[in-house]
Amino acid sequence: EVVPQVGAMGAYKYVSEVWRKKQSDAFRYLQRIRCWEYRQLPGIWRVNAPTRPDKARQVGYKAKQGYVVYRVRVRRCARKRPVKKGQVYGKPVNQGVTALKFNRNLRSVAEERVGRKCGGLRVLNSYWINEDSAYKYFEIVMIDPMHNAIRNDPRINWLCKPVMKHRELRGLTSTGRKARGLFGSGHNHHKARPSVRATWKRNQKMSLKRYR
Repeated sequence: EVVPQVGAMGAYKYVSEVWRKKQSDAFRYLQRIRCWEYRQLPGIWRVNAPTRPDKARQVGYKAKQGYVVYRVRVRRCARKRPVKKGQVYGKPVNQGVTALKFNRNLRSVAEERVGRKCGGLRVLNSYWINEDSAYKYFEIVMIDPMHNAIRNDPRINWLCKPVMKHRELRGLTSTGRKARGLFGSGHNHHKARPSVRATWKRNQKMSLKRYR
């Protein structure tokens, strides 16, 4: 009789442990080789299978028809102000050109780019896979909303609704909600809901309530 080990790890758990030890010699060598390959390919590239199968499944990927994975390359840098010769014709407070920071993270930028490129697909989620001094690389899990394998699956066919078009452009994916400040809770984050602009607009209104 074979007695199962308590706390025995499955294959995906082993893969997760490998990705957790990012400073090990073997992992650093593997990432360096992969990064070289990624640099030779176009900025948006469809991959046959996810590089991180454990992470892909965590964010919703299934190895079935209708699921697509794209790798996206995004340049790592601050957002440079688009002015000619670095000349901002204004007050000194607005004269910064290079040290400006983009409000959203690079993962949301990667989702946005592949969402525009593949307009017929729906962005489900994404995750980090690699980076070097110049670029960050992400893999985006996408869904074909017209595939019968997707439309007939009650666990994922919510993404086929017309209201789910271009979730990545409206800050509805996981990284988009994080950029909007919706991951926090409590009194420190109550101004982030439903959005910062909506809260500002509501607070600007004069409310003259009276008993009628």
